[in-house]
Amino acid sequence: MTSEHRPALPASHALTERQEARRRRILHASAQLAGRGGFDAVQMREVAELSNVALGTLYRYFPSKIHLLVATMQDQLQHMHATLRKRPPTESDPGARVAQTLMRAFRAMQREPHLADAMVRALTFADRSVSPEVDTVSRLTTAIILDAMGLDSAATPEQLSAVRVIEHTWHSALITWLSGRASIAQVKIDIETVCRLIELTSPQRPE
Repeated sequence: MTSEHRPALPASHALTERQEARRRRILHASAQLAGRGGFDAVQMREVAELSNVALGTLYRYFPSKIHLLVATMQDQLQHMHATLRKRPPTESDPGARVAQTLMRAFRAMQREPHLADAMVRALTFADRSVSPEVDTVSRLTTAIILDAMGLDSAATPEQLSAVRVIEHTWHSALITWLSGRASIAQVKIDIETVCRLIELTSPQRPE
């Protein structure tokens, strides 16, 4: 049976404790291999061996390498979100808090450039079959930005639109930095510039 026809296991919140522990080992192995050698270093057989699971079992959790690496990014963002909640941004202005938050996230990626490259490439290559995982990554990024703004579900449509533009800019900044086409200083300028949209979409902004 090919990987495309293997039934995927349910989302992590529906897994048993044993299944979740196995999934954690798989994601850890994926991050380890990507951290050492980037996208090409993540081979499903090696992930299975490193995480001590059968190859067929691995494909039940993650039908492809792209699914696996997007899930790895989801996992990294969840850890990042938890860290940011423990140590929230200190700026008084919402836009500045978002810029500070995204630069902290960027510097975390900077410490693991091979891993960052693997995850971003997987997002770029993802097709419709990976849409649920990609959507989860987007929702996590949105949640991180809204937390930094001090908002939740009360965000206005205009603010949510600004958040989407900020997400796109951050993702594009990661790609241009990873490809060597932008410096860290340029990334910081771009992030700070786009975060000014938050002030423009604030309901409290005077006419």
